[in-house]
Amino acid sequence: MRLTIVARGRIGQSPEADLVDRYRARVRDLSVVEIGELAPWPRFAGGRTVVLDETGADLPSPALAERLRQWQDGGAREVRFLIGAADGHDAATRAAADLLLGFGRATWPHMLVRAMLAEQIYRATTIMAGHPYHRT
Repeated sequence: MRLTIVARGRIGQSPEADLVDRYRARVRDLSVVEIGELAPWPRFAGGRTVVLDETGADLPSPALAERLRQWQDGGAREVRFLIGAADGHDAATRAAADLLLGFGRATWPHMLVRAMLAEQIYRATTIMAGHPYHRT
């Protein structure tokens, strides 16, 4: 199953970008797509959409892994994770999501959210594979 982070804006060269690259190298089918602040979201055929949102569910890592496993077992070929601009997502994007995901009640810088999301995706894939990276 392909996993794609779609993020508004450019991360450039930064410590956060290095972290994203580190986790992207560890997850075989993880890619990152950057789009402009005002560009429409890319169109995807099928798959599942996770929208990162401050009102989203604060899922523990095993629960995120289980959700990905269910989607994979259900035939999903791709899961895309949308990270919005500073103003977040519009109501239509949130309503169309298969999952609204949050990282707690705090507000996080978008570059840091990318790194945190990449790590959580890596963690979820290791949980799914039975790898000891995640210790409960």
